[in-house]
Amino acid sequence: MALRLLCLIFCQLLGWLVLLARRSATKDAEQLVLRHEIAVLRRQVARPRLAWADRAVLAGLSRLLPRPVWRRLLVQPATLLRWHRDLVRRRWAYPHRRGRPSVTAELRQLVVRMAKANPSWGYRRVHGELCRLGYKIGASTVWSILQRAGVDPAPQRTAVWWRQFLRAQAKGVLAVDFFTADRVFLKRLYVLLVIEVATRRVHVLGWTAHPSGEWVVQQARNLFMALEDRVGQFRFLVRDRDAKFTAAFDAVFVAEAIKVLITPVRAPRANAYAERWVGTVRREVLDRMLILGYWQLRSVLAEYVDHTTATARTAPWGRHHRSGRPNHLPSYRLEASCDEIDSVG
Repeated sequence: MALRLLCLIFCQLLGWLVLLARRSATKDAEQLVLRHEIAVLRRQVARPRLAWADRAVLAGLSRLLPRPVWRRLLVQPATLLRWHRDLVRRRWAYPHRRGRPSVTAELRQLVVRMAKANPSWGYRRVHGELCRLGYKIGASTVWSILQRAGVDPAPQRTAVWWRQFLRAQAKGVLAVDFFTADRVFLKRLYVLLVIEVATRRVHVLGWTAHPSGEWVVQQARNLFMALEDRVGQFRFLVRDRDAKFTAAFDAVFVAEAIKVLITPVRAPRANAYAERWVGTVRREVLDRMLILGYWQLRSVLAEYVDHTTATARTAPWGRHHRSGRPNHLPSYRLEASCDEIDSVG
């Protein structure tokens, strides 16, 4: 910035030398032209922006002019006085800290880490532990740090969420859901599936164009026939609030000592395992081909389920390991029509 000021002063000195060689008439004409240009600029620009070097040059040159001419200048005397007051204030201003001293980044990270590692600790417990370690920090400061970091209060962090519940009870949880497949002639088929949460084993129970409560109940009975002696290892069934899941459907699982858990309203994440598989089969299969009829859908789903089961068995240990017997698809072995209610069971 100082170099810029020196450059402006040098340019002004060169301008003076050039003016010495000009005639008076030429100078007067140039002044009239410059005055008119300034008048035009004042009509277009209400308040021009000047750098501090420009202000210094204008302030120095204005000292050479008589006072009556100052009124025509772009910079008024009041402006010069304000610039001087700003310079004095900046020259003699001292840093003034307000409020408490700032908390270091390391201490902020420690507060958040302690709260996340101990879900039952509130901000007062975290504050007490920090004081025992020798840190000087207020309880309200700990609360504000946790709030800005998005850490919930202790009662909410210690509550059991759906994800925690499903992970803890994965070996005994079944998830059931419907998804649709549209045929070429714009007729919709409804597919019922059940997934074992622990092993991600999928059972496609059946498909029909007119799902009813009786049809869904019969598919549940067929599922128990396919599971055979493994029925006892399941304790919970997660389903949504679809009207096709009737009280008779729930009674089939309650008879086998399986508790039915109904997800909240409009909460697809509560049944995330089934919803994720439905989304995967849509993106990888159904959205990439045209379905003509029942038997094509049956063949496609059977091949895809076999593929996902083989992939799960050969998956590396870095991912979720899914062990178990090969997937058996009981609905694929039914001899009766899919629109009819199977009388087995």
